[in-house]
Amino acid sequence: MSWQPERTVQLVAGTPPGGGLDRVARALEKAIVAAGLLDVPVEVLNVPGDGARKCWTDLVDKHPGDAHVLGISSPNMVSDYLVGIASFEHSKYVPVATLVTEYIAFAVRAESELKSGKDLLARLGRAPSDVKVALSTALGNPNHVALAKLTRQQGGDINAPVIRVFDTALDAVADVIAGKADVCAVTAASVLAEQKAGRVRVLAITAPQRLGGSFADTPTWNELGADCVIGAWRGVTGPTGITPEQAAYWAGILEAATKTEVWRDELARLSWSPQFLAGPKLDAALANERAEFVAVLGELGLLKNS
Repeated sequence: MSWQPERTVQLVAGTPPGGGLDRVARALEKAIVAAGLLDVPVEVLNVPGDGARKCWTDLVDKHPGDAHVLGISSPNMVSDYLVGIASFEHSKYVPVATLVTEYIAFAVRAESELKSGKDLLARLGRAPSDVKVALSTALGNPNHVALAKLTRQQGGDINAPVIRVFDTALDAVADVIAGKADVCAVTAASVLAEQKAGRVRVLAITAPQRLGGSFADTPTWNELGADCVIGAWRGVTGPTGITPEQAAYWAGILEAATKTEVWRDELARLSWSPQFLAGPKLDAALANERAEFVAVLGELGLLKNS
C-alpha cells in the first residue's frame, strides 16, 4: 500500500493570521477538508517571525522525514539565502508544488499626493531617494525586485529608495496608512481590506493583464509604459528527508485541492492567479527563477551567496 498520512497534517505558515502565507494555508485547508481529500485532520500552524524564516528553523527543521508537516513556501526561500539573511534555500527541503502566483500592488494612502502610477514613476526617476517604500518580508524578494525594475527604467538609482521591511505585508500597509512610508509594494490580496475601507489607493499592479474584482480598474505597470511583470508564487514544501513517494502523494492531493470549487472561490476572492507546478516542471521553474534572482540581486549589489 502506498504512503498515506496517519495522523494530523500540519500546514505551517511563517506569517501571522491574515498574512500572505497564512492566507494560502487556510485556503488550502478549507479546500482539502471541503472535498474530503484526507482521512486525517488538517490544521494550520502560524510560526511568524524573522521575515517568515522562523517557521523553518523552529518547526520544520525539527521534523526531518515527517511528511505530516508541510511548510507554505515562496520565492523568499531562495532570495533570502542569496542576499545572506538565511542559511537555507529550497534545496535543503523537498519542494512539492507551487499553487498560485500573487502579483504585487503598489499602494499609497488615500490622501497621498501620488495620484497615479505615473506620478510614482516620475518621482523614482527624478528623486528616488525621496521615496520611502514599505514591503515584506526581506530585501531582495520579488517586491523589492519590482521596485528596482521600475526605478531603473526611469533612470533612477535602484539603491536610492528608502526601504522599510516588515515581517508581514499587513504591517507594511499599516506603515503607509500611518504616513511613515510613501508607498507599499505588497501582494495584491494584502491591500484588499484597506482598499475597500478607502484608506489606500492602488496605483498599479505587476500583473501581465488587469486583475478582476476589486482591482478591475487598477492599471498594470505595462499599461503605464513600464515593463514590470513579476509575481510571488506560493507553494508547499516538505521537510528534509521525505521520500519521493511522499512528495508525489502530496502533489496529487494538492492538485486535487486546486480543482475544487472552494479553491476557485478563494482564487477569485483574493485575486490569485493559478500556478500549479509539480515534479520536473517545478524543478525547472525553481532553477530558472534562481538564476534570474542571481542576476538581478547582483545588479542591486545584494548578492552574498550563489
